[in-house]
Amino acid sequence: MANDAPAPLVRPGATSALAVPSKRRFVVMALLFVTVVITYLDRSNLSIAAPGIAREFALSPVQMGLLFSAFGWTYTPLQIPGGWLTDRIRPRTLYTAALVLWSAATLSIGVASGFTILIVLRMLVGVWEVPSFLINNRVATTWFGEGERATCIAVYTAAEYVGLAFLTPVLAWIAVTFGWPVIFFATGAVGLIWAVIWYRSYHEPTEFPGVNAAEIALIESTGGIPDLSTRIEAHRRQSGITWRDLGVVLGRRKLWGLYLGHFAWGNTAAFFLTWFPTYLVKYRHLDFIKAGIYASLPFLCAVVGVLCSGMLSDWLVRRGVSLSIARKTMIICGLGLSSVIIGANYVSSPALIIMFLALAFLANGLASIHWSLVSATAPERLIGLTSGMFNFAGGLASITGPIVIGFLLQAGSFTAPLVYIACVALLGAGSYIFIVGKLERVAD
Repeated sequence: MANDAPAPLVRPGATSALAVPSKRRFVVMALLFVTVVITYLDRSNLSIAAPGIAREFALSPVQMGLLFSAFGWTYTPLQIPGGWLTDRIRPRTLYTAALVLWSAATLSIGVASGFTILIVLRMLVGVWEVPSFLINNRVATTWFGEGERATCIAVYTAAEYVGLAFLTPVLAWIAVTFGWPVIFFATGAVGLIWAVIWYRSYHEPTEFPGVNAAEIALIESTGGIPDLSTRIEAHRRQSGITWRDLGVVLGRRKLWGLYLGHFAWGNTAAFFLTWFPTYLVKYRHLDFIKAGIYASLPFLCAVVGVLCSGMLSDWLVRRGVSLSIARKTMIICGLGLSSVIIGANYVSSPALIIMFLALAFLANGLASIHWSLVSATAPERLIGLTSGMFNFAGGLASITGPIVIGFLLQAGSFTAPLVYIACVALLGAGSYIFIVGKLERVAD
């Protein structure tokens, strides 16, 4: 089987050991950042359009909860096959195809004629977005070592909130000025344009224009895997992906701790991506434009949280602090602190409401570097499959969270939903403390 072993890297550019490493990995970081901005606009645009949709189609809170969760109905169960697909198709091709397909589904929501069609189209957006964060993790593992990877993950995770922070008021203005369908026309068109840019711009490290041997050596020496695609393809030629591999990603206690923690994180995120604008408009009685402005503040705080978490965690790693302490401390503190969302139940002024929500989402941002734990613990040849299981757990939160909130709202108050969100966050912190343990790659 010697002929099936991964071939040594053919390093482009300079070969001198004294060469200054190029910095093309930061170009890749920027590409991921923009891609995630678009990804999350297409996930959250429904929350901005929701008040208009609810009025036009006379939808109840329970129906809106079902509509909010429809994305997760397909996105979540397809994470495992999505991980399998991510391990078989290189990021340049797979991300391009996914962008085109989910952007087309997003555009179509603007011409939906009823509740059933809306549900179906949101499910299709969920189908085609399945590989997105699995690809992101594969790219981060390929291009960044442990001393920079959490920063990369923090940057593209911050993109989830940057787009929402700065574009939520814009989308709210579009909804008021032109009607809710135009939100989906605009965000879908942007995705189609970016699909072309991604395909033309992204390449593997050995094929990326301007990368030199010193940069690839730097990535390798710090724990990155610049020839990850070649290694995965060699493993697949030898044995393929089997049911036993699924047993590996489902049979390790350490990985289950990550899965449970991601569910808790996703539960808080699901509230902000679905019910949050409705909470401000309907239950806190803010006008729509003002709600759009207020809604941007927690997302800005989340950006601060995730960037500080990633950079501080990498700073600690570079100074010799153990990977477990450097990564887990941020995540545990973030999940624990995000439970302060419950404080919004006990204040009435808009400023204080937003203060509690902003602090909770800042804390959720601190916990958002959890993808770096997948890179550090997943079996090397099963990074895509492990990422799929990890995102499956987070996707469960996107399904259950909006529905649970919808049912709790039948009492006419948002008190119980915020208590629920806080309790789940605390359970997630406990998962990282008592289940995950030391960060190390699990046995294959």
